[in-house]
Amino acid sequence: MITDPTILRIGQGVELHHHQGQREAARDLFAEIWEDIGGEEGDPLHICVLAHAMADVQDDVHEELVWDLRALAAVGQVTDERLAGAGVALSVAGLYPSLHLNLTECYRKLGDLDRAREHLRQARAEIGRLGDDDYGRLIRGGLERLEQQLGEGEDRAAPPGPP
Repeated sequence: MITDPTILRIGQGVELHHHQGQREAARDLFAEIWEDIGGEEGDPLHICVLAHAMADVQDDVHEELVWDLRALAAVGQVTDERLAGAGVALSVAGLYPSLHLNLTECYRKLGDLDRAREHLRQARAEIGRLGDDDYGRLIRGGLERLEQQLGEGEDRAAPPGPP
């Protein structure tokens, strides 16, 4: 169970966006939290989680990309011990698939398919670290959707069927 007050506040913003359809209110809350944590100078866990959530409420894909890249940069400074201390049930390795999927989507939207495919490959390489729970299924579903959009699905190497 999450015990970190900042992560809980970020969760309130996620709730506003995903479950209440209040994207602007979520963005405002995230901006307030960003100031409270000290922005780029804050705790890497807070930066990672907040940037990951903030990316989802951006109207411009370039801004979304900036936040997603911030989240990816910060995760490298997060430890499993820090996650456990915050009450987060995932390991650091379990954060990477979602971060790479978001970057895949940004680069796809921007038309940079080479970078999109690179992040898709990275997400694919890390996906086995997720459990068979709601979160793992959500990320796997996103991976499958993006694989199809980028023509990278499992069936891409299958020989053509009969005419």
